[in-house]
Amino acid sequence: MQPPVLSPYQSLMAAVPVVHRSVLVDGRTTHFWEYGPTADVPSTDGAAAADVPTADGAAAADVPTADGAAASVGPTGRTPRRAPVTVLAVHGFRGDHHGLESLAAHLVAGHPEGVRVLVPDLPGFGVSDPLPVSDLDAYVHWLDGFRTALGLDRETVVLGHSFGSIVVAAAVAAGLDTRLLVLVNPIAAPALQGPRAVGTGIAIAYYRLGARLPRALGLGLLRNRGIVRAMSVAMLKSRDPELRRWVHDQHDRYFSAFANRTSVLEAFRTSVTHDVSEFADRITTPVLMVAAEHDDITAVPEQRALAARLRDAELVVVPGVGHLVHYETPAEAAAAVLRRVQEPATSATRARPRKRGGASRQDAGDRS
Repeated sequence: MQPPVLSPYQSLMAAVPVVHRSVLVDGRTTHFWEYGPTADVPSTDGAAAADVPTADGAAAADVPTADGAAASVGPTGRTPRRAPVTVLAVHGFRGDHHGLESLAAHLVAGHPEGVRVLVPDLPGFGVSDPLPVSDLDAYVHWLDGFRTALGLDRETVVLGHSFGSIVVAAAVAAGLDTRLLVLVNPIAAPALQGPRAVGTGIAIAYYRLGARLPRALGLGLLRNRGIVRAMSVAMLKSRDPELRRWVHDQHDRYFSAFANRTSVLEAFRTSVTHDVSEFADRITTPVLMVAAEHDDITAVPEQRALAARLRDAELVVVPGVGHLVHYETPAEAAAAVLRRVQEPATSATRARPRKRGGASRQDAGDRS
């Protein structure tokens, strides 16, 4: 594979400390990346979560990522500084932690005291061990176990992008307590209904075929670079050539980093048979929705309908972008999150979604 395309946010990301760690959740290893001011992370047995070794003299070796390159890690053994805000961020389907790095960097850099952002590779993706069964209940159980293993409490902001929005919404509906739930490009309506039903059906057939073919042929189909590029082109709205090259390179490198065919098929089935709206009536925590004007997965009217059903929700619509807010406009998404986490605590019994007029792109878009 060619050398990686430099991120348009490279200078910002280079200034943000990052440590690659791992922790056991129900006997399976979850790898996660900690951005910003670090803190000791306890494991389930009371010991600190393991720093993955680095090659800077602090430990023995680099840890390879799914594409064979060394993981981007920071030094171990330093005196930790506790950040005032911790964000636990869950990435979308077929991605890994790389997809949320730009958003994490903007969150860290945008807070006067720094934000600590924890981004795990979902089980079965990136370098994390797969689950026995990749259904929604299993993902919810994993997220609760991961949060417990790291000693996080309700002050931790919980964020999910795309498929991750389904996982975190289901977890909060099941009792996971958080001061603020952030849904970026949330899957707000059923994928098997409405105008996307035909496309979803084609995608289901694609993943089923990939699972049924002989192993080499099936993996070749699921990891086919032409199909991955077509998915990337369909979701990307920016016309900036440098940004487009980088986003396509990100998908080329990390969109096929799944553990096995069974995991990716089960995860896809989970992603299209659930959506955030099915949990709306059980979510009482404050919710920030960061949606996109041109999202082909869930249109703005469906996002507004979801916001109206939630007990305490704010909808921010970022103009001129689609389902890749985390790649194309991470600054706008981070600004919306930082504005909320720095607001004084408000009552959970606040009135239904706040209504605000349109705002400029610099203001992260139209807020409802």
